[in-house]
Amino acid sequence: MAKEPKQSYNDPETTAIWDQLARRGKQRPQVGMQQPLSPRTDARWKAIFYENVQPRALNLQNVKVGMLHKKKAQQEKVEKKVPPDSLSREWFDEEAMTLETRAYLLDKLLPTLVPGVEKLLKVAERKKVLEAEPEQPCEFDPINFLGEYLMRCNPSYAVSAPPDPYVRGIKAVTEELKAQVPETTLNKLAQLKVLVKEKRKQREQVDEIKRRVKAMRKKALAIQFREWTLDISSQIPLMMIQSALKSFLDIHTLPTDITEGIYARALEAIGTLEVKVNEEEFAEYVFSYIKNFTSDMFQELLKHLLQCANDAREIIRHDMSRRIFFQLFLDCDCGKVGLLDRRRVLILLENFYNNCPELVRKGFRNPGQWPVIELDDIELTEFWGDMEDDEQRLSQRNLLSKYSQLDLSGKAMVLSQILKDILSEDAVAAPDTGGTTEGPRDISQEEIVLGQQVISEVEMNAIQATVLEEQAIEDQEGQVPTVVLEEQAAEGQKEQDPTAGLEEQAAEGQREKDPTASLEEQAAEGQKEQDPTTVARPSAATEDSFIGAMKLGLDTWEDDGNVKPKGPAATSESEAAVMLEQASKEHDLSSDKQMSSEEPDLAAKTSTAEPASSPGEETTVPDKDVGAEGGHEHMEESTEDQPTAGTSEPLAQAITESQVSGLFSESSWKPSKSFEMAPQLIYGQSWSGDLETADLTFNYTDYGKEVREDWNIENTRFPGLRMNMIDIQSRGPPSSTSAFDKYSFNVPQFVQVMETFIGEEVSLSDLKKLVKFMKQGYVLLEREKISLMERIHHDASLARQQLLLTALFEKWDNECSGYLDMKEVDEVLNTFKEGMEKEALEKAKLQLPMPLWHPSGVVKLSQKDFQTYIDLVISEFTGNEDDVLDNIVEFLMTSVEKSHVERLKGSARRKWLHTILHTAKTNGGSIDPVYQAVFKALSRDADAHGDSKKISASIALLEYNILLPERGDVLLHYVACTEDDAPYVLNQKLYMDMKGVSFAAALDDKPIHVPRVQLHGNIHFWNCDRPEQERKGSFLVLPLEDVRRRVFGILGLDTLRDQNDQAIFVPHEIRFYQGVAKAFSLAYHHIRTQDSIKQMTVTAVEWLSTRAPSLQAITAYFMEPGKDRMHDYTLRKVMTTNQKGCMEIFPHPAPVLIRNDTIFSDYLFKCIDCAEAVTVCVYENHHIAVPLRDPAGYAIVVFDINLGQRPRLPSCEHKDLQKMLKMVQAGSSEILKEDSGDLDPYYVLEAEYVGDWRRGGVLFYRFMLQDLQNCIWNLDPEHSFDEIKKHKRPPLLVHQILKCVLLILYPQWAGTEEVENWTCCIEKLDGDLIENICYFDPTAAYVQIRSEVLYRCLQGVRRIDVWKLGSTPVEYLYNWTLTCLSLIELAKKLQCSQTTISQSSKQLLQSPIQSRQISEISDNISQTFSST
Repeated sequence: MAKEPKQSYNDPETTAIWDQLARRGKQRPQVGMQQPLSPRTDARWKAIFYENVQPRALNLQNVKVGMLHKKKAQQEKVEKKVPPDSLSREWFDEEAMTLETRAYLLDKLLPTLVPGVEKLLKVAERKKVLEAEPEQPCEFDPINFLGEYLMRCNPSYAVSAPPDPYVRGIKAVTEELKAQVPETTLNKLAQLKVLVKEKRKQREQVDEIKRRVKAMRKKALAIQFREWTLDISSQIPLMMIQSALKSFLDIHTLPTDITEGIYARALEAIGTLEVKVNEEEFAEYVFSYIKNFTSDMFQELLKHLLQCANDAREIIRHDMSRRIFFQLFLDCDCGKVGLLDRRRVLILLENFYNNCPELVRKGFRNPGQWPVIELDDIELTEFWGDMEDDEQRLSQRNLLSKYSQLDLSGKAMVLSQILKDILSEDAVAAPDTGGTTEGPRDISQEEIVLGQQVISEVEMNAIQATVLEEQAIEDQEGQVPTVVLEEQAAEGQKEQDPTAGLEEQAAEGQREKDPTASLEEQAAEGQKEQDPTTVARPSAATEDSFIGAMKLGLDTWEDDGNVKPKGPAATSESEAAVMLEQASKEHDLSSDKQMSSEEPDLAAKTSTAEPASSPGEETTVPDKDVGAEGGHEHMEESTEDQPTAGTSEPLAQAITESQVSGLFSESSWKPSKSFEMAPQLIYGQSWSGDLETADLTFNYTDYGKEVREDWNIENTRFPGLRMNMIDIQSRGPPSSTSAFDKYSFNVPQFVQVMETFIGEEVSLSDLKKLVKFMKQGYVLLEREKISLMERIHHDASLARQQLLLTALFEKWDNECSGYLDMKEVDEVLNTFKEGMEKEALEKAKLQLPMPLWHPSGVVKLSQKDFQTYIDLVISEFTGNEDDVLDNIVEFLMTSVEKSHVERLKGSARRKWLHTILHTAKTNGGSIDPVYQAVFKALSRDADAHGDSKKISASIALLEYNILLPERGDVLLHYVACTEDDAPYVLNQKLYMDMKGVSFAAALDDKPIHVPRVQLHGNIHFWNCDRPEQERKGSFLVLPLEDVRRRVFGILGLDTLRDQNDQAIFVPHEIRFYQGVAKAFSLAYHHIRTQDSIKQMTVTAVEWLSTRAPSLQAITAYFMEPGKDRMHDYTLRKVMTTNQKGCMEIFPHPAPVLIRNDTIFSDYLFKCIDCAEAVTVCVYENHHIAVPLRDPAGYAIVVFDINLGQRPRLPSCEHKDLQKMLKMVQAGSSEILKEDSGDLDPYYVLEAEYVGDWRRGGVLFYRFMLQDLQNCIWNLDPEHSFDEIKKHKRPPLLVHQILKCVLLILYPQWAGTEEVENWTCCIEKLDGDLIENICYFDPTAAYVQIRSEVLYRCLQGVRRIDVWKLGSTPVEYLYNWTLTCLSLIELAKKLQCSQTTISQSSKQLLQSPIQSRQISEISDNISQTFSST
């Protein structure tokens, strides 16, 4: 038989079959080496396979599973109908020896044998075999029968019949025994089933626990939801919840390994309060984040949420008060100028504060102290020599302090004059006038108030002492102590006020000494009768008298600080007191009628008097008409109810100081019995759900500013400058920020200062009294209004002039070089009015401070020089300055008009230059992004305006050549370059003895352009691998200058990578590259300035940490502007400390804080917005946010000072905090002024000559040293040290400090009698010592002091002990000693580099050509030495 040929798998027919099978889901066999399928074909094949095969497989699986379930159901049905025989369980035994045998028998034999034996017995019983006689033969053979049965019922061949219950029981026992046989499949499977069952049970238990925990946590969150302040729809904004969750990560110390993934999902960014949640949604939302929290973490979160709920309530309360203050600003700003007089506002606050009783005063902050006033307003001696505790100072202050500020010549003279006026007016008063007095009568009433305030000072102290004694008696008898009204309102108490007894006793004690004290009680009772649901108020007459008394300090203050003399002479002091007492009694009798007639109309008067008030001011007491001269209020009274008003009102308003404080007595805020306030109410109102003053800084920063924007209209005179001015304004400071002004407040600043003044615990009634007092007390004289309007108009005109000239400069400088040629400017100006103003131009040029001479011979005008020149030209022309300015600007605008293409090119280039500066301000002080921005700007310009040249760029900075001085005194260190040149150029150093034109450009301070490098012969090529024939192109070197035209590096550009022969830099490109060099210089020095300020901040915080251990933490944030003026800024966290003094400086990139990140950090942005100090309580810790301002008044740094649980630091630490802030502000101002060129570097100490960022730390101690030297210089050498010299035995503390002072000045006295003997020490306390201290430089090279000797002398001297000593000279000497010691240590750290730099600077070449250039370079090289 012939063999069949083997069929090939590669023939066409087989291939077609396999393709068809593949389409049906079959797999083609692999034959030989086949090419792999493409990814697209493979994916398509798999899709077809799964589409066809997977449904079939799932169908078969479902069928089989259905059959198994059906069979199992039948078995269960049978077992339920006929259960297994329980006797079969007797076979179950776990005895290990016979376990395997029993399992085999039960599996193979007994299921068949037991039924056979059972049937055998049944047959034997039926045949009665068992009853037969043993001798009788039996025909029945049981053995054969059993054998036949076993053969017939062989389970391998016999048809299976339904087993009986016993057999089914045996099979069940068999399965159990098989599972017990070790090392078998069934045993392993059984173990797995047991394990799975246990795991399932555990999982179910865990799930149940999780379910219960989830329910409990949701319930806890639902309960916690009620702690929040809900809006009118019983919801809270989702933004507050997000802020709470985000802040939980920031303020709680969590393990570093779980901090990143602590939440179950990423936090959302919600920047609006419009998205809100109810109780159920709140619980679900928070639980979705914390489902994986441990119990401890959840407890911490609940505590944190409770803190956030309290903080949110305070934010809402402050928002309501800010609305009230905003409306107060609008009411006081009658002229709508947008500014209020700062000095007048602070004086009003101090008058209000001084006249408040002690109990009410605790709710306010002292306006005469920081942070309400500025640190610069505090005298120098108070900073360093005032060691009186603040509590003691506050207890000794009285109402007469405000008159001492008015420079009164003598209290007796003022009192005598006032009493004479009282008696003279009473003698001429007509009893039948029936109306109020006017003119001089009003002035005398004010004087009566002042006289009574002076008289009743002692009486008021006695009244307060009586009240305190009665309160102590009540406490002994078990009376309930006094509580604040706000706490009662928050808890919704309806019980009787526990302070009623104290108030009644205080009122009785006051009536015994002051008959007019019943005014408050009667007013409060009348208020209860008329309106039992509101807080009782004093009568309007009492408030009017109070406000009149408070305003007197301003009404009697002339510009020169003296008191206005008023009225004729009068009689004695006793007669005046008797008449005042009679007037008070008359006023008491008329107060009942007055209250009954006026109180019912109180709400109506409020609604009609202030129609434009905010919701927070709806219940404010209505304003009264203010008199023209005296500023007094005249109440609307009924002649029928009060027929004697004409005679009693003038004297009734002359209340005593006890009546002034009676306005704030406890009876004035005592709620009625029916008073009830829900916990959700704030100031008696429900929250609307929105923070209306959150965007106050954005909306009202420019409120009232007189800014002429006639240029920003279609028919403007300057259409060619319009786009430039729009671009300039967009590059200004952020729109939400305000500059600090020591003369005025704008809206955000006024609201913030008022919020700082009221503190944290001020009732609504006290707030309304403050608002009414400020509203009626802020009265500007006509000349003050005119002066304010003139100043605003001048500032607006100046801002418009600067804007116009800046836009004109940028239009003229279309290539963005940053300079204008003065010769070109003169040529254009000489054609103005056809040359008729040449004489005026020459006069202006003579007054112009000429810019620095430039080696190129071209007098360059920067933008600042150009503005100064035009200002001088305008001042020489005749006519109105505004008209002259407009004419000159219009003339120059048309004279330098550019084409549309040129304008577009200049706009694009200016945008790229602005990107370089913006990059330096927004990258946390990193210089690398600035390098990238520079190279990106060069590349973009080359592509857009340079015929797509391929350019290479590099930046090199000048450094002193320390390692190889024989190769030149300085070198160029290449710190950055384009990417392609990095392997050859980066970090290379060009020495003076090497080929190249870079040093020539740096020394001559002028650009050098080499059009053909292959023809020059003095070009250094870093890439030695480049062939000679490829070394073609153009090379440009531009010197990098600082603001004082000192060279600190070079910017090099070349076209060696561009093989085009025409790749040469043209003039407009060179001018733009000069602008790039200037922009880089500004960015570079901005970063250096930031480093100096950061170093000063670190030094200051280290100094404070050693002197203020009570401080919880200090964190510093740098403000980084947004993309433009309309974009919000961010805060970059640069350093922080903890209570232990450990400092953490964040490397780049440091964390960034955004305004909408958390609402609880909004106080930091308020501080930046207003440039004012902000006090707040967040997370149960008291914080003070203090701004660090630039010379223009804008905040650039904010210090977040955490005081911990206490609202105020101890007195000595509080003073040290103020010192630190003042020194940092002074040092940063000097650094910023030097960086901008407004101030030449001024070196006082030798250590300041270090040119890098470390000078910031030296500056901090330098300003501190200067302040101390000024204080010591003002000491009287004859009498200031008397307290020290009177000690016969040397006080150890004083002796140690004095010894350190002498050792610093005379280190050779160490261990001699000159310092060890007390008598010798005190002999040195004279004028010579003061002079030596004031002229001593601890960082000088001649100072050779061992620091360990000083530390040994100061061992055991504590800061608090020096403070408690109370000696001003000792305090000065102690602080001077520590300052000198710190400077000595700092000078040692800088000594090595300082010595090297000074030695190198002496070796600089002084050739006739290069002497000036090298001297300028040497001044600035040290600044770049360490920073690079």
